[in-house]
Amino acid sequence: MSQSDPAESSRELSRRGFLGLAAAGLSATALSACTGPSTSTDNGGGDAAKLDFTGVKPAGEITFWSSNPGASQEVTQQIIDAFHASQSDIKVQLVTAGSNYEDIAQKFQAAQAGGKLPDLVVLSDVWWFRYYLQDSIIPLDTLFTALDWDTSDYRDQLLTDYKYGGSIWAVPWARSTPLFYWNKAHWQAAGLPDRAPKTWDEFAEWAPKLKSANAGTQNAFQLPALAGYAGWSFQNVLWGRGGSWSAKDSFDITCDKPEAVAALQFLADAVYKNKWSGVAGKDSTNDLSAGAVSATVGSTGSLVGILKVAKFDVGAGFLPGGPAATSPVCPTGGAGVGIPKKIKPENQLAAATFIKFLTTPENTLKFAQATGYMPVRKSADPSSLIAKAPQAKVAIDQLAVTRNQDWARVFLPGADQEMANACAAILTKNGDVQSELSNLKAKLEGIYSSQVKPHLR
Repeated sequence: MSQSDPAESSRELSRRGFLGLAAAGLSATALSACTGPSTSTDNGGGDAAKLDFTGVKPAGEITFWSSNPGASQEVTQQIIDAFHASQSDIKVQLVTAGSNYEDIAQKFQAAQAGGKLPDLVVLSDVWWFRYYLQDSIIPLDTLFTALDWDTSDYRDQLLTDYKYGGSIWAVPWARSTPLFYWNKAHWQAAGLPDRAPKTWDEFAEWAPKLKSANAGTQNAFQLPALAGYAGWSFQNVLWGRGGSWSAKDSFDITCDKPEAVAALQFLADAVYKNKWSGVAGKDSTNDLSAGAVSATVGSTGSLVGILKVAKFDVGAGFLPGGPAATSPVCPTGGAGVGIPKKIKPENQLAAATFIKFLTTPENTLKFAQATGYMPVRKSADPSSLIAKAPQAKVAIDQLAVTRNQDWARVFLPGADQEMANACAAILTKNGDVQSELSNLKAKLEGIYSSQVKPHLR
């Protein structure tokens, strides 16, 4: 979807008009360590018009906080070393600020209260808007101009994920979508066509064949670990059956509608009634790589790791659709990088200089080859990546048919954890689907009413 696409323009106007928060007095006590930072502040996001880097000299040393998504520490350090070799004015120190996005969110929040701030920081799809709300990051447009940085080469649907109020607040870096992964040997044993299922109903028809032909496996399918994936990847199943966590580009919570109930009931039946699916305790892609299950859904960022471990041919395909929709049913995801507000302009300029280098076509391709994340630049030639891992082409091709995530997941503080809790009650405790989703709706509406609605302009 291009920036000039009318649908994208409408989405951006809708987001600006409906989601303009003048303040973000969101309760810190309502957010646990698993649900990202507090967004308590009396200020809105930074004003691009007030930023001026005329005459500013970049700082000589900066820090980069990362959780090293996709086991990316080594390749990120390689890119930093190349940056040092390309110039001598700026040194970058890579700091492992946590093992996941939530760890960084908490550390970054703590630093706002008086700790040492980084000069650039990883911003996940769920948390970047909180940073905007708490006025802790800057818009990057002025820096694009100052550094003669042409952003038109970034993949539009990835860059515009960080567009709000007419400004860009982060640059895409470790970006991903979910993929359908499968064990080709199990497929062959079951006599199935060498492709991903077109719909979940089709896979439900295939599952008994997989179980019968591969008796040593635990499950024909393994649902992703709920704590990290339920709110994200289950959007695919919801959308395919005409449901959603919330109505498109809206805070109208729809998770208890008949279509959504049918989607989660389908998953519950797969676990309890039809018994072709399990639920991963930690990482479903590890279960697949070990040969314990025949298929799963996982991030594109897991691709390289799966290929390194698996002793069989790995298939990768588009996410299946449903009876109501087969496309687009895949959400974007992953993380970008942004710049804190409460650091010196010299550090902000140096950080932007490095981000520009970090995300060049050459480096985004290098990062993708090492991790499985998608190249974020249009001009990055993926041929070498695809030659090494043909499955990577699927991720790139699927990017053209992705759908923006439901606002309930990405804009309601703590909603992702509530979704995971509801799905856990349904899929690991055999809870009543309608009751659990009705309870989820009440919780999501409570978050909106108490933490978001009072601050809408």
